[in-house]
Amino acid sequence: MAKELPILPSTAQPADSAQAELYQYSRVFCQKEHSPPLRLLLEFLKSRAQTPITPPDMDDSMLDEWAWVQVTLGYDPNRKPIQVFCARDRGSYQDVFDKEKKQFLDLLSAYDDVEAGFARGYVERARFVLTTRFAQNEMTDEGYDFNGWILEFYQDQCNGIVQIDNQGFYSPQGELIVDLSFKEE
Repeated sequence: MAKELPILPSTAQPADSAQAELYQYSRVFCQKEHSPPLRLLLEFLKSRAQTPITPPDMDDSMLDEWAWVQVTLGYDPNRKPIQVFCARDRGSYQDVFDKEKKQFLDLLSAYDDVEAGFARGYVERARFVLTTRFAQNEMTDEGYDFNGWILEFYQDQCNGIVQIDNQGFYSPQGELIVDLSFKEE
């Protein structure tokens, strides 16, 4: 049975703050069947001289769960945390997974080069999508590094390819291989 999530009243934030706040999304389309437990991610971040901040009410046993869906990870107690989501090809958020997969396959279908085919192959074979979201106006250089380590962990551990909104898809070596940035003419 799923756990109940606390619902914040709509007065928790001013109504116009949601419109004013811009979010940056990044994803890793992962081919491994299961997402690693969060404990492995936290250990990886610590090995990279990061200090991940988990929610205070998070039960330690949840860190060993492979079927997690969402967690917030902080990198600085004075900044908003990064939200991390995991949508799988099965289960309660399969519709989100299917929508993301279709959206990016449609985007990549407009490209006919080898690199786009490489990225398309990863998206087609994805078993889950790891997504990070953060408020752009809250992010520092340390936060971008922290987010990058999260993406790298899933790329390496789950045979994934990184996609960053308004940028594109990146090779395992960190090179932009499919440019999806918006260019004004």
